[in-house]
Amino acid sequence: MRNVVVTGGSRGIGLAIAQRLARAGYNVIAVARRESEELRQAIAATKAEGAGGLHFRACDLADIDGIPAFAKSLRDAFGSIYGLVNNAGTGPEGLLATMHNSEIEAVIRLNVLSPVVLTKYVVRHMMADGEGRIINISSIIGSTGYNGLSVYGATKAAANGFTRSLAREVGKLGITVNAIAPGFIDTELTQSLSDEQRKRIAGRSALRRLPEADDVARMVEFLFGEGGRNVTGSVLTVDAGNTA
Repeated sequence: MRNVVVTGGSRGIGLAIAQRLARAGYNVIAVARRESEELRQAIAATKAEGAGGLHFRACDLADIDGIPAFAKSLRDAFGSIYGLVNNAGTGPEGLLATMHNSEIEAVIRLNVLSPVVLTKYVVRHMMADGEGRIINISSIIGSTGYNGLSVYGATKAAANGFTRSLAREVGKLGITVNAIAPGFIDTELTQSLSDEQRKRIAGRSALRRLPEADDVARMVEFLFGEGGRNVTGSVLTVDAGNTA
């Protein structure tokens, strides 16, 4: 059973990815600061279904110095890591002119520095194994921009650039690296939007709806499978046609 690490796996898109991959037969390690009730229920359901595996490992990924030891602990506990989904992130709204410097630094630390460093320590072993799949969860904001999300947008543009260059670095060793750019996904992160705002965003989309977290999870499953073996260095958009 292939081992897959999903960061930010306790809720939202990360939890949807973890559940779908477990159902597809992968052994999934969901990483988050704390185990949510939803993840606890998903772990119990996965055990009952008996397909793949689903486990929780606690880690504060903003603690960059702790990442090397954490990556080693995963390999020691589970063995070779076949897949890594860098999903953990934060996206506080705020105009750049009034955002506190410490908040800017925190967003860049968790959204850029953390996944780059974690990937460094995981990909080393993938290179030795001669195979692996890495997926960075980006956002359409990284290319379209959005009022009040300039710092978040900068971090997602960074994820796209990181994806393309790393794909060239490790491709010859049998590792694919891709990014998925969701639109406004129907999760708790968009619950702050009013019904009117949600309708307006859906109305701008070609399919006249908001995509769901499981739509992103299905794309991850595709990229991890045989269908994704020749897809690398790509940023794949899942936004119901919002940017079409």
